[in-house]
Amino acid sequence: MAEIVKLIECPRDAWQGLPDLIPTEYKAEYLKQLVLAGFKHIDAVSFVSPKHVKQMADSEDVMARLHASLPSLAADHENSRLRPDAGAGAETPEIIGIVVNEKGLERALATLGVRTIGYPYSISAYFRRANANMTRNESRLLVEKLRKETLLAKKDLVVYISMAFGNPYDEPWGPEIIADALEWLEGIRVRTVSLADTVGSASPELVGELYRQLKNEFPGIELGVHLHSRPENAEAKILAAYEAGCRRFDSALTGLGGCPFAGDHLVGNIPTEDVLAALEKAGADPGIDSARLGTVLGMANEIRRKYAHAPLVN
Repeated sequence: MAEIVKLIECPRDAWQGLPDLIPTEYKAEYLKQLVLAGFKHIDAVSFVSPKHVKQMADSEDVMARLHASLPSLAADHENSRLRPDAGAGAETPEIIGIVVNEKGLERALATLGVRTIGYPYSISAYFRRANANMTRNESRLLVEKLRKETLLAKKDLVVYISMAFGNPYDEPWGPEIIADALEWLEGIRVRTVSLADTVGSASPELVGELYRQLKNEFPGIELGVHLHSRPENAEAKILAAYEAGCRRFDSALTGLGGCPFAGDHLVGNIPTEDVLAALEKAGADPGIDSARLGTVLGMANEIRRKYAHAPLVN
């Protein structure tokens, strides 16, 4: 029997830096097609300043349109199902909304269909200042508030640890720094954490070794990976994490997006289609409907062509 893995599709990460705005209705239709293809966990929207991330200014409208086409999105996710004609992927999906401050949290909690709040926590002082203009203490206080408010609202919380696999800014880095962050998160009852290879610098060996060490140290945390990579190392990184015990993977169809600070245009999100191929080799089953996947892949390539001005992916 195939091993079950959790695949988190990340169109929000893929889209947020694109030069041209994707129409709201197209975003909503894309998310709907992801659901119908069997994606049960989607990093779909963010609630950040439109001044800084124009692509995400319509997050509430996108979710309203998605909810209109999938009415049970706001219902109890443990028991609800989509309408009978919804086809494949009929379970109500987990929609993740990213926030970086209290204002974003308020917007996310008020948006129908957002089940999980996501927060990018940086262990790099330079990266934290550049992205959120916060000290470490300010960032930790915010996470503690997010945990309190999400518990009250009966929402889930996922924290992403950026620079988890290396720091290019000539700052201290090591497994003990990641472990310190995880110990703190465990102490405030954060139960889901994704380790991010933000600039795609980690080797497959480091991915496997560090993941195995931290997973063994913090068995009470669902520990995932959000890996960036050049194409030639993508499969090896996924398999290294899988063999180390990882069963939660973030990725984006066609590999759009990634960190603009990597300094290498080939370093981006690992394409979901590559993750699927690697996991199939490993004998794992992410539960994606391959027949419907072609539809959403075609839409992803349309986004590459029209709004990213990037080459199509076969």
